[in-house]
Amino acid sequence: MAALLELTDVTVRFGGLVAVDGVSLTVSAGEICAVIGPNGAGKTTLFNAVSGNVAINGGRILFQGEEIHGLTPHQISTKGVRRTFQNGGLFPHLTALENVLVGLHARVDSDILGLLLGTSAAKRAESAATARARELLDLMDIGHVADHLASDLSGGQQRILEIVRALATEPPLLLLDEPAVGLAPHMRSQLVAIIRRLASERGIGILLIEHAIELVMSVADRVIVLNYGKKVADAPPAQVRADKAVLEAYLGHA
Repeated sequence: MAALLELTDVTVRFGGLVAVDGVSLTVSAGEICAVIGPNGAGKTTLFNAVSGNVAINGGRILFQGEEIHGLTPHQISTKGVRRTFQNGGLFPHLTALENVLVGLHARVDSDILGLLLGTSAAKRAESAATARARELLDLMDIGHVADHLASDLSGGQQRILEIVRALATEPPLLLLDEPAVGLAPHMRSQLVAIIRRLASERGIGILLIEHAIELVMSVADRVIVLNYGKKVADAPPAQVRADKAVLEAYLGHA
């Protein structure tokens, strides 16, 4: 399959520190790729480069065949690259429902004037978006907190809410930054099932960072391992698990 996302020799430097060192990778539609590595390996910096939150110093980043490095995060998101953040990116003073509606905004079939005037078309569009948002919250078992402020939710509920908001528009590519953080075991299982369904049934490409190795091994089609900013492995989970370079990266010895 043609690559949905393609990185070629991407390098990111912060002064004298090379955080991402000539990394190349691809993600195809419907493929689940996990990025793992010890702390400081460059995983989050790589995500930030793809999403436009940091500038690259070399290489190319293509999404659906178009160069996206140099674009703003908003421009990249509008093109169909949506991400979650390790430390959360919710609007704390909005309700859970309102946070999902923000994610659905691009799909609301109405214009500003219609919303201001309260036209029938605008009301129908808003009603459909609200119903869709509640459906998504129910799907992830947090429908009962739809009208609660995001700041009042537990850490696990906030994590689920952020994932729901990212999934709301069903973008071609999802970047999930440690999606399982703070989730109870049953929520992790549910998350795995949803990620698989999004990839297999809807063809969404998924690139995720995750420290929960067993989750990675159970959900990923391919695992990419970074160490000191360099890619040291890129293979199916079973092959990566037995890779000496991976063991050395995590344990210091094979």
